Amino acid sequence: MSAVRANPKPAAPAASPACDFDLVIVGAGFGGLYMLHRARQRGLKVRLFEAAGGVGGTWWWNRYPGARVDIESFEYSFAFDDALQQEWQWSERYAAQPELLRYLNHVADRFGLRPDMQFDTRVNAARFDEAAGVWDLEVGDGQRVRTRYCAMATGLLSAPHKPPIPGLDTFKGEQYQTSYWPHHEVDFTGKRVAVIGTGSSAIQSIPVIARQAKHLTVFQRTPNFSIPLRNCPMDREIEKRIKADYKKWREMEFNSFGGFISVNYEPYGFNPKAALEVSAQERRAEYERRWASGGLCFYLAFTDLLFNREANETLAEFVREKIRERVKDPAVAELLVPQGYPILTKRLCADTGYYETFNRDNVTLVSIKDTPIEKITPTGIVVAGREYPVDAIVFATGFDAVTGALNKIDIRGRGGAALKDQWRNGPRTSVGIMSAGFPNLFFVNGPGSPAAFFQPVLLAEYQGDWILDCIGYLDRNGKRTIEATESAAEEFVKHSAEIAGSTLFGLSNNWYMGANIPGKTRVMLMYLGGFPAYRDQCVAAAANGYGKFVLDGTAAGQAVAA
Repeated sequence: MSAVRANPKPAAPAASPACDFDLVIVGAGFGGLYMLHRARQRGLKVRLFEAAGGVGGTWWWNRYPGARVDIESFEYSFAFDDALQQEWQWSERYAAQPELLRYLNHVADRFGLRPDMQFDTRVNAARFDEAAGVWDLEVGDGQRVRTRYCAMATGLLSAPHKPPIPGLDTFKGEQYQTSYWPHHEVDFTGKRVAVIGTGSSAIQSIPVIARQAKHLTVFQRTPNFSIPLRNCPMDREIEKRIKADYKKWREMEFNSFGGFISVNYEPYGFNPKAALEVSAQERRAEYERRWASGGLCFYLAFTDLLFNREANETLAEFVREKIRERVKDPAVAELLVPQGYPILTKRLCADTGYYETFNRDNVTLVSIKDTPIEKITPTGIVVAGREYPVDAIVFATGFDAVTGALNKIDIRGRGGAALKDQWRNGPRTSVGIMSAGFPNLFFVNGPGSPAAFFQPVLLAEYQGDWILDCIGYLDRNGKRTIEATESAAEEFVKHSAEIAGSTLFGLSNNWYMGANIPGKTRVMLMYLGGFPAYRDQCVAAAANGYGKFVLDGTAAGQAVAA
């Protein structure tokens, strides 16, 4: 991995007397655990705060029926320790939530991370003390903590959105939210259940709920494109092949556009051809191969799918045809067929029997696109004057993505400026890691990064190393603070916007652009240039002594070389 990974630097000095810690990390998902492990290796005094009752991040909260990852297990895992890769045995091609949670707990225990983690502790506020050059945090029920650096590993999809439907508080039945699922078993046997939403969590949970409920009513605003996941038990011969050459696979992932190459069955990664440059027969054959393989490999099927509407439509129509084949009732099939926006510009979903679920006698689909939910009554849901009686409601209504979790924390930088105010018209970061006016505050898998379009575990490792290399540089050179310059942030935001503007993403109401949240500024929240290009940006930003940043309040271009 040396060609693409940063090497650990010597241990840094301990926290100054004015601080409790050198580094505070917020969030105990993949990104937070990795940063904690690496920071301890480098000799930093570190504390991780997590609002949940344990490690896992999104996999601690999202326990809904059918929850699982849609990137292959061998790829959606840590790459930094080969012994860890060799010893862990995945049971399925795509791991389910319980197994992912076991894996993350194994990592926490294997590397002895728990003594430096504090659970059931939410970070409420973070204020930069300019005189001391440190961050003052309010956590839990009023505990105050001072730290030299903060790393926000709060996750892309960790701020659930629940629409304010009239009458919701009058409902007398059970209410659930996929992203806040109870830790106890939920039994829908003999009950009339409603699921509101047809995004990824709904597409995973609906087939499971339908098998249990007396009747299931699905309320759909916008149908999503979904392809078969093709999940199956892990093939141990394939496992041996991958583990024998894990280093090669990881090198390929780190140098690929999206960080996943379907290592388990067929490496249907990047296809250098354009959809409109090949024959209809070759194009169809490529789509059929990827359909049979399963998973998210369609993102890399042809080079022009996200840039040319005509090319995009060839894939969209292929998937629509497959949906119609899977649903028996033509009228129901047409309601489930996405129209009016390009495929792949909303997160492509991967399912196990989703469309076939609507062939069941105990499942009803209600479109609320043209006739939204009017209200919720004590006993049901009203659409177009008709009440659908239900005993339980499941809200699968998505997230305030990328910035939502950060905006829940009162983060204030120089001059008391609030981060959410600075980001009112869209987040502004330099290489997705720092924001101007907020010294020593880092983001992991945050706004401006390629986290939604690159394997997030590998990205968290890369960004974690970049951040810790930066801290090491400051300590070796006697520097106290680092922050992005306005010009560097403006340059990166402009660069990212130009890439996004060349794509089809603006033609759909997707969470990548915040379009699913009423009142949120519509702007691309992620970097779309691919990981190799993003890595180049990060390398350039750190060049010449972090020349695109301000160190100790002055331009860093003349900084002492490491």
